[in-house]
Amino acid sequence: MKIYNNGRHVTYSTLTRNFVTVVLFLLFGFAFYGSAATLPSGFVETTVANDIASPTAMAIAPDGRIFVCSQTGALRVIKNGALLSTPFITLNVDPSGERGLLGVAFDPGFNLNNFIYLYYTVPGNPAHNRVIRVTANGDVFLSGSTRVILDLNPLSTATNHNGGALHFGPDGKLYIAVGDNANGDNAQTKTNLLGKILRINPDGSIPFDNPFSTGRREIWALGLRNPYTFAFRGNTHFMYINDVGASAKEEINLGQAGANYGWPATEGPTNDPAFKGPVYFYTHTDGCAITGGAFYTPPTSNFPSSYNGKYFFGDYCSGFIRKLDPSTSQASNFITGAAKPVDIRVGNDGSLYYLARGTRSVMKVRYTTDLSPVISTQPKSQLISVGYPVTFSVTASGPTPYSYQWKRNGVNIAGANSATYRIASTTLSDNGDQFRVQVSNPNGSTLSNIATLSVTSDKPPVGQIITPAQGTTYFGGMTVNYSGSASDPEDGALPGSAFTWQVNFHHASHTHPFVAARTGSKSGTFTIPDRGETASNVFYRIILKVVDSAGLTHTVTRDIQPRKVNMSFSTNPAGLKIALDGQSRVTPFTVTGVVGIKRTIAAPSPQGLNGSSYVFQTWTDGGARSHEISTPSTSTNYTARFSE
Repeated sequence: MKIYNNGRHVTYSTLTRNFVTVVLFLLFGFAFYGSAATLPSGFVETTVANDIASPTAMAIAPDGRIFVCSQTGALRVIKNGALLSTPFITLNVDPSGERGLLGVAFDPGFNLNNFIYLYYTVPGNPAHNRVIRVTANGDVFLSGSTRVILDLNPLSTATNHNGGALHFGPDGKLYIAVGDNANGDNAQTKTNLLGKILRINPDGSIPFDNPFSTGRREIWALGLRNPYTFAFRGNTHFMYINDVGASAKEEINLGQAGANYGWPATEGPTNDPAFKGPVYFYTHTDGCAITGGAFYTPPTSNFPSSYNGKYFFGDYCSGFIRKLDPSTSQASNFITGAAKPVDIRVGNDGSLYYLARGTRSVMKVRYTTDLSPVISTQPKSQLISVGYPVTFSVTASGPTPYSYQWKRNGVNIAGANSATYRIASTTLSDNGDQFRVQVSNPNGSTLSNIATLSVTSDKPPVGQIITPAQGTTYFGGMTVNYSGSASDPEDGALPGSAFTWQVNFHHASHTHPFVAARTGSKSGTFTIPDRGETASNVFYRIILKVVDSAGLTHTVTRDIQPRKVNMSFSTNPAGLKIALDGQSRVTPFTVTGVVGIKRTIAAPSPQGLNGSSYVFQTWTDGGARSHEISTPSTSTNYTARFSE
């Protein structure tokens, strides 16, 4: 799962400047609620539910309930538009990196058997991913009903590329998307289940008509990097697979039994007849991680007929949701500005639902002929320390332009005519006041929910990160010790129970989850993987949130940057090819890597150059023709020697 972008987290240097951010974190964890999505004319979106910790995937039950996977192990239920307080089930998972609870699917006979299938990471040394089946008992699972359906291969220290999507096909078989565990070689071998689409019977047995007779017979298709999502078109066998790309391209592949999609030898279109190229791709100038995917084939259509049969897909980093026409393989924008979409589903009501990790929300998109504005995100009640500023905000969808009128206790506030309303300095007399906003456009108006302002004389705490020290650098395999302290004007020194830690892994302009929020200790450790992401434009951000007895919070961050080194690769004679991490390159070339990260280098043999054939002899480091190296601490050259 190559996901998850927190973007430009700002740590303010003074308590006053920090307080608006502090209060938002108080009420809503580490996420800011609000949608800035832009939709086509006639479409509106609303928030179905929010406050879902680290959401990864969702599925819609036949009765309309929405089941949402939290990476930390809880399967949450949205029923009648409300997020139920009691999880359906809470699994013991390994949530590090991109592991955790990653997939959910309903049995085709759910109305009779109440079976639900889940994909998650089992803790251990090593950890591994697993598919289980549980039986629903209303809005919770039936105790004792858990059955293991499939245990996947042990995982390396790399915590990314787990896949996790589950769907039943029209043949009644369970299809499972599995990532390559950040090792491209896994995608091309039939001896393990990584980097594949699997197909099994609902009880875990292997269908007799699976395409491969050797190796792991659960394999249905191979050569995938991280197929985070896939979808069937209605009740047909027509399947699209979203494969998250590496350095260049994001792919949509046509699912076919026995297909090899070419990773790591190819990324994007290919002329190699051994591999199946994508039906659609886009480059990393356009996005970075293709995530949700769903065909618009509901039993009752809400969208215009031109949308029927189209495929919706999203990009986590760019925040778009596009529609692809399978008949032309052409895509066009549908939504822009979605908050890190990770899953997309179409409900029986004909609405499109998407899971926005950036706002920890499920959003509903529908078509309407009522052109009045619809409030997408309601103003939120807030708790503020006296003297500090507070801002209420609203977002709307529907035809523009919008006009706004904020009200306090039912009375219009003069000059409060924007999407936000700010009080520069709160007073105790503001306590209990109620705020709402009327949003209007040329076609009508709508009134928001009420948001209550609570003002307290209590002052917020101040937290600080002690270790790692500012300027600390890391290498692959390093254990990072983190610690902090916090004091509060009223409470004094805060206990460990007041501390919540989280770590995000930043790559280019997006992030991967790394350590999910942990509460209860002033210190802890985490280990930097020595496998996984091989790019050097990366760093880890440690986030500390502290809370006092009144519920006020303070959040600070600390970044640790990588130790980098150049590695050069050449051949003798020059101009031959080598493979770095499974991808072919013409020598000589140089890459920048992070110290301690393991890479795989291979010298294809034999190979031709200028009419001559060359056979591999040795590497200068003494390794085998294909072997693993650990990125050294100093610049190093690796040369593969060949002979005619």
